Order: sequence, then C-alpha cells, then structure tokens
Amino acid sequence: MEPWRTGIAQADASSIRLLGYDVVELSQRASFTDLIFLLHGGRLPREGERRLLDAILIGGADHGAGAPSCAAARLAVSGNRQSMSAALAAGLLTIGQEHGGAGTQCMEMIAAGVESARAGSLPLADVARRAVASAKDTRTRVPGFGHRVHRDVDPRVGPMFTMAREHGVAGDGVAYIEAVCLAIKELITPLPINIDGALAAVLHDMGFAPPAGMLIFLISRTAGITAEIAEEYAREKPMRITFDVQYDGPPPRGID
Repeated sequence: MEPWRTGIAQADASSIRLLGYDVVELSQRASFTDLIFLLHGGRLPREGERRLLDAILIGGADHGAGAPSCAAARLAVSGNRQSMSAALAAGLLTIGQEHGGAGTQCMEMIAAGVESARAGSLPLADVARRAVASAKDTRTRVPGFGHRVHRDVDPRVGPMFTMAREHGVAGDGVAYIEAVCLAIKELITPLPINIDGALAAVLHDMGFAPPAGMLIFLISRTAGITAEIAEEYAREKPMRITFDVQYDGPPPRGID
C-alpha cells in the first residue's frame, strides 16, 4: 500500500512539527487561535486576523442547552455516563445545514458572488440583488440569514464586522453579505445576518476556503458542548432527561 501523504504534521523521535513549525516553539510563542488559523489557513495570522478568529470562535461556542448540539450531548451523557466522547460525538452529529452548518454554504455563495462581480466588472450590490431575486423566484433559502431566537438583530454580527473594519480585514466578503442583506430586505422581508453569515464573510476575507465555514464552527461549538457535558455530569443524576410523549397512532387492536 502506498504511504499516506500529509502536509500537516510531522513527528520523529525528537520533534513534532505542524506545517513546518516546531510544536514547542508554537506552544511558547503562539496561541491556540494562532494554531487553528495555521492548520486551516496554512499560515500564522496577523494580529487583527487573530482577534477576528477569536471573535468567531467565541461567537459560535454555545447558544444554550436547548440548541440541538448541546441538547443531544446532554441526552447522551444522561444515559451513558461512561463515555463523554460518545456524548460529544452525539452533539457534533446534529450539526448540519439546518444547525450551524450554513457557514460553508454562505462562503460558497459569497465566493460565487464576488467572482461574478469581478468577472463582469459589476457592483457587488447588483450581483447580490440578482442572486436574491433568483432565490425568491425559486423559493430557495439564502444561507446566513434569519435566526429563530434573534429575530431582528443577531448581537454577535455588528461588533464582528466593526472589528473586521478596524483591523483592516473587511473586504468583498463583508461587503457582499451586507449587500445581500439589503437586497433581502428590499425584495423579500427584513432578515438579520446570523452568525453563519458573519463568520462566512470574515473567513472569506481572511482567505479561507468554503469548507472552513463548517469546520471552524465545529471547533467553536466543541468548546460549548464539552462544557454542557461537564455540567450535566456534575449537576444532574443519570437518566434524568424525560419527555412528555403523546401517542397518536392506531387504537388497541388484535390479530384476526
């Protein structure tokens, strides 16, 4: 069998290197956020980029025990006290397009919109309006907008975009997502940019590829899920989670 190939980690008897950087030197001179940026972006971040990735990681870490990822993890550890890793896996497995996974879809939308604007020498606002009109005609949901709790404004988004501008990170990604927001308000109904849309815009402007939208959220939410697991384990009794279930199937019957 051909050997596996990787450009990420290299270890021998005396050293460990990640993308060429000695892990001991990284541990002494870099932060964990620096490491995440390096592993997924291929380089160490600038100061402003580090702060923005910090904001993204903090913003997505937890949204309450009732979020599907946290609720599933608590349910799993309530019934299986012997495996915290199983509870973490249960929580992460709930993350997809409907829960926390729209970041990648939004990054793909942003990349396509920005490329279309550049190729046609068009204003981003025109491309955004055309994309929203198409979504309206096909009754397709635009990723990165709307939130079941934050109906009017997602409080994490404005400060993140302000930081992006202050640190010189905001570019076409932030501009395009804001243009889409205005087009949605004009053509459909006012919807707030949510955390998926915000992280997608900022990650795009920092040079990340679309898969990072999902992967960075998974890293972020892992911090919150593990805390939820620890709290459930420390504060609650096993098998404490029960549900009120109303049966609405066939009435009692026998076999003829």
